[in-house]
Amino acid sequence: MVRKKNCYFCGKENLSRHEIGLAKKLLDKDTQRFYCLDCLAEYLEVDTEFLLAKVEEFKEQGCKLF
Repeated sequence: MVRKKNCYFCGKENLSRHEIGLAKKLLDKDTQRFYCLDCLAEYLEVDTEFLLAKVEEFKEQGCKLF
C-alpha cells in the first residue's frame, strides 16, 4: 500500500510526484518532510515558476524522481 504524502507546512494532502521529487532532489533524498509547490517555493525563497522549470530540467536529465 502506497502512503500518500502531505505538505509538512500547510497540510495539503496527496502531493504530486513532482512535489515529492523536488523535496528529495533539492532538500535530501531521505527526507520525510515534503512540501507542496507553494510552500517549497516559500521555504527556498524562489518562485513556483523556477521550481517548475527545475522539474522539466531534471526530467530532461533523466532523473527518475520525476
